[in-house]
Amino acid sequence: MLDAIRKLLVLQDRDRKLLRIRDQLAHVAPERASLGSHLKSAQSGQDDAKLRVKLIETERKKLELEAASLKTKIEKYSIQQFETKKNEEFKALGKEIDNAKAAIFKLEDQQLEFMEQAEAAAKAVQRANEVLQENKKRVESQLVGLDGREANLKKELAELQSNRSDLASGIDESIYAKYERLLKHKGENVVVGIQHGVCGGCHMRFPPQVVLSCKADQEIVHCPNCGRILFYTSDMDLAIVD
Repeated sequence: MLDAIRKLLVLQDRDRKLLRIRDQLAHVAPERASLGSHLKSAQSGQDDAKLRVKLIETERKKLELEAASLKTKIEKYSIQQFETKKNEEFKALGKEIDNAKAAIFKLEDQQLEFMEQAEAAAKAVQRANEVLQENKKRVESQLVGLDGREANLKKELAELQSNRSDLASGIDESIYAKYERLLKHKGENVVVGIQHGVCGGCHMRFPPQVVLSCKADQEIVHCPNCGRILFYTSDMDLAIVD
């Protein structure tokens, strides 16, 4: 195997590790955001439950005020009834009093319904709070783990990057330039084998002269289809698989 190919394979292995770590690091922020979204959703559930309690209490107080207003009217009508000497006016006031009492009765029934709703809403708040606390504990634990994983990945990335330039400096500039271009456009598979007489990158079958050039180990050989750098080792099976 050409010394340049051997060096490129070492560099490629380093670059593959770097690409994987960068990819993992790229997923850290979305994971963190997703955890925050879950927590926000749980917080929103608690806020909605609390708002429900407030709305019910507001409606119940409105009914209380309405009932109190009707009771005041009843007192007023009762005084007027006591003071009047006209039979028709007395009856009319009595009818107003009866209507007010009936309205108060309905309002009290509604208040009871709101009280029941308020009790159920209070239980919903408690459940939502329990869910929120559980989510907080889970998310906080996951965030700690995520922070630790991110720190380890950054440390590993720095270690891998530390001597990459040294690896690259030992490779002919023109060959390295081609490698870099291929790395940018083809991803991590730049230097590939010719197992079964096909390109390890694009899987195109080679004409015999390409295989022979690789076996000769005299020069850098590129795939005529994808341009990747090819290499051959004695353990490769060059039989074409149909």
